[in-house]
Amino acid sequence: MLCRKGERDLVSRSPDVIPFDAQLRTRIVFGSGSLLRLGELGRELGFRRTLVVADPGIVGAGYAERAVGLLRGVGGSPLVFSGFGENPDTAMVAAGAELARGEGVDSLVGLGGGSSMDAAKGIAFLLGSGGDMRDYWGYGKAKHPLPPMIGVPTTAGTGSEAQSYALISDHVTHVKMACGDPGAAFRVAILDPELTVSAPRGVTATAGYDALAHAVETFVTTKRSAFSDVFSREAWRLLSGGFERVLDSPEDAGARGAMLLGAHYAGLAIEASMLGATHACANPLTARHGTAHGVAIALFLPHVVRWNSAAAGDRYAELLYLAAGNAEGEPAGALARRLDELALRAELPRRLGAIGIAEGELPELAQDAAQQWTGRFNPRPFDAAGALELYREAL
Repeated sequence: MLCRKGERDLVSRSPDVIPFDAQLRTRIVFGSGSLLRLGELGRELGFRRTLVVADPGIVGAGYAERAVGLLRGVGGSPLVFSGFGENPDTAMVAAGAELARGEGVDSLVGLGGGSSMDAAKGIAFLLGSGGDMRDYWGYGKAKHPLPPMIGVPTTAGTGSEAQSYALISDHVTHVKMACGDPGAAFRVAILDPELTVSAPRGVTATAGYDALAHAVETFVTTKRSAFSDVFSREAWRLLSGGFERVLDSPEDAGARGAMLLGAHYAGLAIEASMLGATHACANPLTARHGTAHGVAIALFLPHVVRWNSAAAGDRYAELLYLAAGNAEGEPAGALARRLDELALRAELPRRLGAIGIAEGELPELAQDAAQQWTGRFNPRPFDAAGALELYREAL
């Protein structure tokens, strides 16, 4: 078989021999109209008294009512919880768990964006094993089985429906806690592109850029493997091809499907390989200033790619080739320019000053970033000094 030069360069490299232990725990149901299978799938899992966890916007759009109707149509007795915000915290999750216990809930549906998925998982932790969300900070700390759950994303972003972690903010300190357990994985993920069409352009932009960052970061982490690479590559291919299309033509069903499936694949990659310095730098902005996650990610991703150049240049070259069939030139710089272009197309802020961050705040933000879990997996060693360098680049 004849190959172009770029293809020969990529396939001639020896594959990485990195040990891994991986298991897919979530059944994937993908396709337009697949939400209609919610009742049937819930019945298969024994759902009776189901808590549909959906943020107020999803309730207002009528999606929660549709889910309730589908579950009720097969004999279920569902109810809705929407008492949480964009970054669900320990108090919100505790309120959801209290409602669930009082109503005899035996199952959950996370319906919406990442906040709905995280809130559903958090409620499942407390419903299954009691205590407080702080008890589950880390991995594998659930003492008893969690109730079965189905995830139904309505945005193409976090890929949380593919992961066994919930990101819950501490109500007092606002620190984001990653709480994971094998039992926190959704039994089924329903990926229905039709549900993403009504998302406002700003949500499509911020969620989609977050998904792009997941594909880029998971492909270069120190924890990556041949297994995670499969999902990172395909996620990048789908997302880098679909992002501009979905911004320009929101009704483009093909682009919506590519973004939703790409975000899910990127979520699977996170589960296997974790993330890096981009997310470590972004999280303190959300904790301290309430900056939307996707906005914070867009401010840092191009800078982190440049900063990682010496440690991950070959990997970035492969992403460039997958996106454009051209890996010529200095790969980290070229990829960073492309990521900047995508952020500009999405009308996302390009400087920290544009969102009100002053230079005097940078040292404290950098200290917070250095404590973020994801920074441990960055290909270039990441600490407070590195974080401060990145904050100054983004200012």
